[in-house]
Amino acid sequence: MDEFIYFGGWVHAPAVYEGKNEKSTISFVNKYSHVHSYDTENDEVKLLWKDSIHHKTDWASEISDIIYDPYEDKLLLAREDGHANLGIYEVDRKSREAKCLNESPSLKGALVHDIIFFGVGKNFELGLQELHVLDLITRKWERFSIPKSAVDGHPIIRPVLGDIESAYNRVFAFTRGGVFVGNPLNEEEMKFARLFDFPNFYGPMRVNALPIGGGLLIAYNAHHDAVYKPIDENTKLMAEITNTINAPSILFYVTPPMVKIVGVFGARIMGIEKAFGKILLGTNTTPNTGALEATPFDAGNRDIVILDEKTLQERPPSVTFALEMASLAKVGQFFGATVFGGIPLSGYREPKVIINASKNNTLSIYEYDLELPLNGACEETIKIDPGRNVIDLSSFGGIVSFKFEKVDPAGKMKINLL
Repeated sequence: MDEFIYFGGWVHAPAVYEGKNEKSTISFVNKYSHVHSYDTENDEVKLLWKDSIHHKTDWASEISDIIYDPYEDKLLLAREDGHANLGIYEVDRKSREAKCLNESPSLKGALVHDIIFFGVGKNFELGLQELHVLDLITRKWERFSIPKSAVDGHPIIRPVLGDIESAYNRVFAFTRGGVFVGNPLNEEEMKFARLFDFPNFYGPMRVNALPIGGGLLIAYNAHHDAVYKPIDENTKLMAEITNTINAPSILFYVTPPMVKIVGVFGARIMGIEKAFGKILLGTNTTPNTGALEATPFDAGNRDIVILDEKTLQERPPSVTFALEMASLAKVGQFFGATVFGGIPLSGYREPKVIINASKNNTLSIYEYDLELPLNGACEETIKIDPGRNVIDLSSFGGIVSFKFEKVDPAGKMKINLL
């Protein structure tokens, strides 16, 4: 896109902190959604476009993705988080005029060939609900639904969208619980592969997917958003779900049919970029909190981690996932979840599951790959005895998810990848 780099989002200009009583808030009167341009040749930053409704508690929808339209030389903006002006907008780079193209709230989008796929839905309530597709040549829209079940045959629970990227002439929509892959415009329906699906809010939120080496690099974060101080029964449950940590943040590389873990990190990875043969990770020790839990300063310790690109080709690091069966039972009852996991085994020589059970049970293990197009899973069942059970996973390959026949609130489970 010539010498310009475009960036945006939202900003308080200036921020007005309203204090800490029962709730800690910042007035949204000065909250703006914005797009800026950076002229790399002249080293200048200029405001291209802004939007605000100047309301104390409500705000104009934020800019969560910017996609360049090379056919009409415009910027397409995805807007989902806000109370007004939600949808998909276009901004003319020269006139700076903005126009709404689609009123459906959208968090992210990706260019595939000469079309753009946008994820649509009330993301932090139900998650991704549809894909809306814009043909850049004809300017026509099409809508596609997404499946309700994963390739392991079990329901998809609350697929909150993190990011969308394109590769292999398909769209990859990374969500809480897994990834949707396909291209319905080429008569390949969207399918869902379960990945890192746990009974909490673990997922690819507040981080981007990075195309690199022909594949996609993305993180699933342990602690990206959280309720800090619950004020009622609903927020108490959400506080438990969002503050339950059973896995580190995982950086993984998608090169179908393989999914490979390449890094293990703390609370969250906030951004992934590359430069001069290096991979740069922006990290933080603290999650994002809501509008009623504001502070007048940034929380957490931030860092930039630099990795060599050769990390993608090395053996994966050791990692442990630990689950209390009680949380599986509680969250399963609330959301209807019964299957969990979606653990990539590529590169591990000694993967195993350790189960401390309080009763006889049966564990179903579903094995599948990220082959294109996605296909179904193979199932194997294993008997679980009361006490300690060690299951060797070295005979499995690809990705595995799990399901217990019976609820065991007193049981514990660990997945050790060595």
